[in-house]
Parts: sequence; structure tokens; C-alpha cells
Amino acid sequence: MKITALKTYSVPPRWLFLKIETDEGIAGWGEPVIEGRAATVEAAVHELADQLIGRDPGPIEDIWQSLYRGGFYRGGPILMSAISGIDQALWDIKGKALGQPVHSLLGGPVRDRMRMYCWIGGDRPADIARQAKEVVAKGFTAFKMNGTPEMAIVDSHAKVDEAIARVAEARDAVGPEVGIAIDFHGRVHRPMAKVLLRELEPFHPLFVEEPVLPEHLHCLPQIASGLGYPLATGERLHSRFAFREVLEQRMVDILQPDISHCGGITEARKIAVMAEAYDVAIALHCPLGPLTLAASLHLDFVAHNAFIQEQSMGIHYNVGNDVLDYLVDPTPLQITDGYLPALTRPGLGVEINEAFVEERAKEGHRWRTPQWRHEDGSVAEW
Repeated sequence: MKITALKTYSVPPRWLFLKIETDEGIAGWGEPVIEGRAATVEAAVHELADQLIGRDPGPIEDIWQSLYRGGFYRGGPILMSAISGIDQALWDIKGKALGQPVHSLLGGPVRDRMRMYCWIGGDRPADIARQAKEVVAKGFTAFKMNGTPEMAIVDSHAKVDEAIARVAEARDAVGPEVGIAIDFHGRVHRPMAKVLLRELEPFHPLFVEEPVLPEHLHCLPQIASGLGYPLATGERLHSRFAFREVLEQRMVDILQPDISHCGGITEARKIAVMAEAYDVAIALHCPLGPLTLAASLHLDFVAHNAFIQEQSMGIHYNVGNDVLDYLVDPTPLQITDGYLPALTRPGLGVEINEAFVEERAKEGHRWRTPQWRHEDGSVAEW
């Protein structure tokens, strides 16, 4: 079997799909994308195609190493996201060729079903109680919300009080048994994070995500020592080498690599195994499309330390199209009572509606990260 073509499709709301074709008629799909930089990743995919056309798609590890090491310059969100989508598509091809789901090729499932969570509240969190009750009524046992809109490096305690009030509203709405994850989204700088993290403790968060920006993770042992709940990070770390220091310095309790940003299934598997050695949990980042979600689930089913999975159905970014729209049959990714069973179909286990993808790619997208500013006019973290 030889790779004959790589085709990319930029589709609404903000995703990029990749199809890798072979001379035996077996095709694999992946999702190589960075939110807001889809066209840049697309260009990187097509640059890497020179190393792929004519190759046997079977030796995935060797292909991964050649893509990563063969360009001399390596790492970063663009190159690793391009490799991620290629890697996903190669695993999809291998699974289809062998008639096995990807998780079977990685050692087989360690669980029967995966706990899922969803988003509420939007970028500037609001209407929390109503949305929290709605997702619990659908069977979810956990949800995530942004902790705060923009926050200055040193801000008023009123901003802290407002953030705490929103979490209190959520907890009052759903009671003590539902997991509430709170995403700081890197919006909270160290001086305010150390205040906000303490104030949240009475509400028993499931975890707090990106409590500080990735470049300031070194300060977490100082400002978060003794907290009675887990901290999480990882969506903006792009290889096992970036996660190594986080693990060695015991910075967080949960790693959140994104399987479309960190090097795909091949690299995410290595990150999960590293984390297991440190007794650190995995909760893969996934505010993206159906291929990222399917690839994430295959890792979830082989990683003993994976405990919950993000997904973006109904998220506020999904304008125009949603996750299941691009599938011929949405059944494999339909969540029941807050869980998804192990995927059983060959490869990634989902069938892309190629005609619909081609149609929506005519519209494409130019989604960009929101640009926020503080009251004084300075740039704020989104």
C-alpha cells in the first residue's frame, strides 16, 4: 500500500479536515488544526506531503519520527498540529486495513465507557444556573465553565467576587455531586490566581484548568500549595518534552494534551504513559470536531489514567455546523447519560460524509481568536 494524495478541507465552524488516500482505495481521516490558524496548519500539512507521497502508511512510528526530526526545526503549535492530523489519518488507515478499531491496535480497552463533560456559560460566563441544570438533566455528571472574563494582572477584589459568585451559582444549581471544572483559560495572572484559587476551595471544583499561562507554570508550586482540589493544564503544550518538566516539577494533577495539537495519537499515548508513571491523570483537551473527538476516545480507552473527556457539541463556537453534522452516522459519538461506549468500528470508528465536507468547504471559515482589551486599552488575554 502506498500513499497517493493528501487532501485538506477547511470547514465551518473553525475546523480543518485531512484525507489521506492510498493506492488500495483505503483512506484515512484526521483533524490537523490550531484554532484561529487553520490556514497556516493547512500549509504545513502540504509541505509535509513531500515526505509522505509514495510511502507505505503502515510504519506510523517511523513516519512520525521522520516528520518530527526530518525538518531540523521542530515542535510548536503549527508543525505539531500538522503532524497530529497526519498521524490520526494514518492510524485510521491502519485500523481500516486490519479491520480493527485503533484502541485494539494500541493494546485494547481498559474500560467499557468513557465519562464525558460539556461546556456552559460562554467566553464571558453568564446564565450559569439554567445551563447547568439543563446539562445535568441530559445525564452529564460534569461540566466546565470559564471562571472569568478578562482580568488584569492586578485587579479588584470585585472581579474575584464576581467569579466566585458564578461558581457558587453553579454549585447551588446542581448540588454537591456534579463535577464543576473551572477554566481560567490563562486569563488570570499570578497575582490574582493565588487569590482566586483559594477562594474557590469551598466549592470543591472537579479541577481548575490553566490556572496560569503556560509560560508561568513554574510558579504553581508556590501559589497553589495545599489546595484541596486538582489543577490541570496542557492544551498549549505540544510534545512530551514540554510535558516532561510539568511532571518532574509536580506542577499539576491532570494533563490535558490536545490530540490535534500535540503530535496525534502516537505522541499523546506517550504523554499519557509518562503521566501514569507520576500518578497524574489525563483529561484530553477537545473543543474541536468529530475526528479529534474520535481519536481522543481511542486513547481514553487504552490509558488507565484517563478519567474524563471534553467534547464540543453545542459549544458557543459551533456556529453554522456542529460536531455530528459531518458524520454519515452519528451513532458512535452520541452521548448517553454522560458516557460514550468504546468505539467498535475499524480505524477511528467514524465515517465522514465526504460530500457534505466538500460542500461546506466551499464556504470554509476564517475563525479568529477574539481580541480583548482591558479598560485602560491594553491587550487582555482571551
